[in-house]
Amino acid sequence: MAGQRSVVKRETIRQAFWMSEPISLLVMAAGMGSRYGGLKQLDPVGSSGEVLLDYAVYDAKRAGIPRVVFLIRKDLEADFRKVIGKRYEGKLDVDYAFQELHDLPIGFAVPEGRKKPWGTGQAILAAGKVIRGPFVAINADDFYGRESYQLLQKQLSSKESIKNGEFAMAGFYRDWE
Repeated sequence: MAGQRSVVKRETIRQAFWMSEPISLLVMAAGMGSRYGGLKQLDPVGSSGEVLLDYAVYDAKRAGIPRVVFLIRKDLEADFRKVIGKRYEGKLDVDYAFQELHDLPIGFAVPEGRKKPWGTGQAILAAGKVIRGPFVAINADDFYGRESYQLLQKQLSSKESIKNGEFAMAGFYRDWE
């Protein structure tokens, strides 16, 4: 009809965009390693020099997660790309995000004397510069196992989850028998 306009709900557009983006594995590796005494995310644990996050990336890829975003500090970039990033180039989509102390939302300031990044919340915020779709966030120095990635990939890929704006978190329990 002449003069009528189609109105598309903003939510419908967001859902279509979200569904078109691949699921990303966000590997948070910006930690200072102050309690450990070094950058444990770069220390080998496997017999062929694998680091813990090699197992995470492998499991996530096998679960159908085609992209990895490494969240690191800018001062670690050269070493991290050389030691870690090159392992995955050509095998899956690799990107980098950077967590910096002063990268805060408008209206917030770094208190005098603060030297360390702000933690997981700020890390997720910083990753938003390169992640525009669903993602699984992990710590580079933890082991989650293949089943965790399979369950999260299934949840994040479901049309119902996207439609309802749902999220998921893998949890673990210990059988104390």
